[in-house]
Amino acid sequence: MNKNESKYFNTALKMNDALISLLASKDFEYITIKDICEKAGVNRSTFYLHYSNTSDLLEEVIDRLNESFSRHFNTSKTDHSIISSKDLDDLYLITDEFLIPCLTFIKENRKVYKAVKSRPNLFNANKSYEWMFRSIFSPIMNRFGLELKWHRYLMDFYINGITAFVIDWVDDDCKIDVEEVSNFIKSLIVSYDKKDNK
Repeated sequence: MNKNESKYFNTALKMNDALISLLASKDFEYITIKDICEKAGVNRSTFYLHYSNTSDLLEEVIDRLNESFSRHFNTSKTDHSIISSKDLDDLYLITDEFLIPCLTFIKENRKVYKAVKSRPNLFNANKSYEWMFRSIFSPIMNRFGLELKWHRYLMDFYINGITAFVIDWVDDDCKIDVEEVSNFIKSLIVSYDKKDNK
């Protein structure tokens, strides 16, 4: 990255941070370009070099959060020997091991996620979970004997349902405890039984 690229990137980060900071005290709909520029210490022309409007900036902030979330799970160890050796009765697609860190991350960044209530596509949960799908969920579904053609459909069903649930939880300012939310989500996920797929 050359000096100009670095400067461009650092300016974008300043505006990202400015929006996150403003969201702590103001609803997204009331945050103006002027607010962001003042908070970031940049002028309007600089803002327009990077974004067309505040929604573009919000989308970039969400993308960065989703990347951070994905990196967090990418660095987690996945012991495939556990997936391949566990009894089917003890093998679950959704567990606290993944739900708790995910819900905690969202709760810590709820001001940003709350801003996407009217733009649920920005959550981009499928993109965030892509690594987990390939490394964890798909191998588990293989153990259950689910045909490969159904893997993506089943995960879309679960992820879209969980995303809708989480968006409502965020909109309620994450008042319900993370562990309680995790337990409730798990109670909604019906155990997949190998014999049901024959």
